Amino acid sequence: MLYRFAADAVLLLHLGFILFVLFGALLGARWPLAWLLHLPAAFWGAWVELTGGACPLTAWENALRARAGMTGYGDSFVAHYLLALIYPEGLTRPVQYLLAALVVLVNGALYGWLLLRRRRRGR
Repeated sequence: MLYRFAADAVLLLHLGFILFVLFGALLGARWPLAWLLHLPAAFWGAWVELTGGACPLTAWENALRARAGMTGYGDSFVAHYLLALIYPEGLTRPVQYLLAALVVLVNGALYGWLLLRRRRRGR
């Protein structure tokens, strides 16, 4: 039971990291130095998608699920509602390229907005 709980916690952490990769630039509106954490995370997210690599959080979660004696993700609330979002069916290389492009475009737009906002305040 403890390993299953830990695996679900890693799944939530994974979701949080994905949201941070996509929208972490918005934190720069409130905390300008947030980009020091966000830019490396965004590059990592795009790199994982472009190379087809695996995020270490996935391996960690799977190891915890194996220790819990699970072969799949089970039907816990977390697994039922979040797994499809983090691990969508049909995740092919072209879809991963699209996801990487989405990371780059969303963050480019958000950082562009932050730069414009900062320039307007400076005038």
